[in-house]
Amino acid sequence: MRPLQVFRKSSGKSVLSLTDNAIDAMTARMRYVALAVGTIVLGLVVHLRGDALSPAVRDVLGDALWAAMVAWWIAAVAPAIRLPRRAAVALAFCFAVEFSQLYHAPALDALRRTTAGHLALGSGFDPRDFAAYAAGVLAVVLLERATERRRLR
Repeated sequence: MRPLQVFRKSSGKSVLSLTDNAIDAMTARMRYVALAVGTIVLGLVVHLRGDALSPAVRDVLGDALWAAMVAWWIAAVAPAIRLPRRAAVALAFCFAVEFSQLYHAPALDALRRTTAGHLALGSGFDPRDFAAYAAGVLAVVLLERATERRRLR
């Protein structure tokens, strides 16, 4: 079914109408965007106000939240793609960003020294981050499966 359908009214004018699939996709996108933004807020709270947490816990939690945020954005862009594939794409993206930290160019390193660059691209390669990324994506998968089961009841 196409996302938009054209209907002709008796007056001869064409009217565009959204199909149920398009409305469902828009609803899913809005939900995923809200989850991504909420995860960003939570991540910033951990980053800026997580003084009660040890530095190691803050680092791991921040990386897991970053990976979850990536998974939500991928879901917002492509909600029709099945969950396992979206999770694999999110994990691959996170791993690629981590591996990119092995590459150092003056302009890229300067970007990584900014707050936004540090939050988006990280600052240094750490193989332990892979486990945090996997945990963040796994949390998204488990949350989505749990909510899907509830919706089907």
